[in-house]
Amino acid sequence: MILAIDSSTQWVGIALFDGNMIQYEKTWKTSRRHTVELSPAIANAFEECQLFPQDLNAVAIALGPGSFTSLRIGLSIAKGFALAQHIPIIAVPSLDILANGIPVADKPLICTLRAGRGRLAAQVYQNENNCWISKGELMVTNADELESMITKPTIICGELTTDERQTVSRRWRNAHIVDPPLNIRRPSILAFMASKKLEAGTTSNSATISPIYLRTVKNVDH
Repeated sequence: MILAIDSSTQWVGIALFDGNMIQYEKTWKTSRRHTVELSPAIANAFEECQLFPQDLNAVAIALGPGSFTSLRIGLSIAKGFALAQHIPIIAVPSLDILANGIPVADKPLICTLRAGRGRLAAQVYQNENNCWISKGELMVTNADELESMITKPTIICGELTTDERQTVSRRWRNAHIVDPPLNIRRPSILAFMASKKLEAGTTSNSATISPIYLRTVKNVDH
């Protein structure tokens, strides 16, 4: 059983995956209450599924980018499970989780999440061998800059406000914004990605895992 935890932003998610079926999944928006909401939510998931921490064989964590505090909270909980249960921890970049929920296409994909003060963290992906592969550096940008980047048909997804969607949509010939259900990072996808890494023996070192903080991400050049 894999426990997946994503606390990258105000959108928080947890999932339980037994390798065959998603046994539990919950995603919710918190008002910066990760500390008081995340651990009880995990305990409730175990209770509803009649499971115990000792049933876990791995824990997956979203690595960011995201809020400094929220990432630390999620990672601390994940490390706690890994150390207490003597199980591996698997870290996955948060925007990779979002990308893996989008059907692969021949157009490039740009995934975004909130970066505070009206900014967006953004990553470009390309289809390689029917998989989304990240290209270039992770960026901190805004809706106007993002709109100016879209010079050819491109899929856009992520945490965009109504105004930001309207701004990006000015490039209506090229900007293909996905439907709302695909704009949320799914912890079940994180769990599934982690299971594949576990099968391949690609786990993380809990002592050296370093989250991707927004302050370390480059701003887009004007």
